Amino acid sequence: MDFSGLISYQFTPWQWAVIIFSCICFGMSKTGINGISAVAVPLFALIFGAKESTGIVLPLLCFADLFAVVYYRRHAEWKYVIRLVPWALAGFVLALWVDSFISSNRGFKILIGICVLAGLGVMIWSDIVKSRKKGNLEAPAAWWFAALFGIMGGFSTMIGNAAGPIMSIFLLSMRLPKTGFIGTAAWFFLIINYLKIPLQLFFWHNITVKTLAFDLAVTPFILVGIWLGILFVKKVSESQYRIAVYALTIASALLLFL
Repeated sequence: MDFSGLISYQFTPWQWAVIIFSCICFGMSKTGINGISAVAVPLFALIFGAKESTGIVLPLLCFADLFAVVYYRRHAEWKYVIRLVPWALAGFVLALWVDSFISSNRGFKILIGICVLAGLGVMIWSDIVKSRKKGNLEAPAAWWFAALFGIMGGFSTMIGNAAGPIMSIFLLSMRLPKTGFIGTAAWFFLIINYLKIPLQLFFWHNITVKTLAFDLAVTPFILVGIWLGILFVKKVSESQYRIAVYALTIASALLLFL
């Protein structure tokens, strides 16, 4: 398999294996387990570099977002999308500001990992509060809960396309069924990812003809991941799906510190 004449990149067989695996993960993240993309993002960064990889990954995610929205469009809970998007835009601004003085890829990864672990802590705390039936203290109903996760999601998706685990935590906290979880995430990321395109083009200049040609070459693997994600959701129960998302979110957060 050699697309080098089309995409102007030269890859070893091992790198192609990593790219194909990552693209399948990107597809699955949109129609199956949202946080699985966080496993693939660092792999792309290893091959292409931290900042360039975000410009390569973003169009792939946008492509997969379209399929996810079409397939799960009737299951979205729009009240959560509306609550999150304005705060995610604030996260964009924060990411652009932080980018001006944190240049290392590892620094960004650690920041995202901290965001994910902080979100897990907030979710666990909210579950404890709910178990004690103190309705006036329930975090998911508080305005700051959506604000916190919206800002963290916008920040992490802008600097590393790594908002999947953070949004997974928020949506798990809402106790959505698996189709509602995926449909809500699909619309949120469709809006957010397409809004990111001008910022990547005009601020970071990392979406080019060369990167788009590469994206075009690997889209078949995104489609494979989309199909596998749909199949996975059909096969697992609600409780199994929730456990899988929990486990993958924690694993993704820990990987960011490596």
